[in-house]
Amino acid sequence: MSVLTPLAPDRSSTLFRRNPVAKLGVAVVVLVGAFAMREPLPLAVLLGLELAVIPLTGVRAGTFARRSWPLALSVGGVALTNLLVVSTGDPRRLLALGPIDVTVGAAHSALTVCLRLLAVAVPGILVLATTEPLDLADALVQRLHVPARFAYGALAALRLLPLLSADWAQIARARRARGVDAGRSPVAAGRLFTGQVFAVLVAAIRRGVRLARAMEARGFDSHTPRTVARPQPMRPHDWVLLAASVLVVAAIIAGLT
Repeated sequence: MSVLTPLAPDRSSTLFRRNPVAKLGVAVVVLVGAFAMREPLPLAVLLGLELAVIPLTGVRAGTFARRSWPLALSVGGVALTNLLVVSTGDPRRLLALGPIDVTVGAAHSALTVCLRLLAVAVPGILVLATTEPLDLADALVQRLHVPARFAYGALAALRLLPLLSADWAQIARARRARGVDAGRSPVAAGRLFTGQVFAVLVAAIRRGVRLARAMEARGFDSHTPRTVARPQPMRPHDWVLLAASVLVVAAIIAGLT
């Protein structure tokens, strides 16, 4: 559950100094461009450029790889499912458990889906890794005029993610102290895992209810105009970053599609 702990942004990195809205705009441009690309080659080029930007985020490549393993596992599962479904032509044939002839079209489709998902997900990870959650909430309210109730509620949810990881570790230690162990039984391990997930979910709901009441008592539910304590202006470098992303994605689509 350590993957739930947000990466601490490197304040000296290049992307950290950019406006959060500009970085979100880049992610949206990449999202639209990735869905406009129908071949693996332009998607691979786009993904390669995204990975090349990682040194500018201040996040080490090894740390990024270790924290992104759920993404890789999910994308691999989606690609495998796509490969099998396209190869058989009928999902019900998968239940026959017989040999499956993988076609070139199926491999092409699975590779395209895999690269597209990675190309869409990596910018989101980099945006979160280079953005302070409080700056993101302020920028959403000031630049995109998102309702403060929604923006700061999302900020509170992000702040609670490390507590989920702490709750998971605490419940696991408490169970080991009581002698609760699955041993070598996979069935018992699955049952214990499900129970632990349910316990963490209950703790998260209770904490969320308490937090909502505390925020409402402090006036977060009021509709009165709010003052700006931390301005988040769009500087020239932010517009350059956004324009560069549009040009790069458009060049890839025009040259390789």
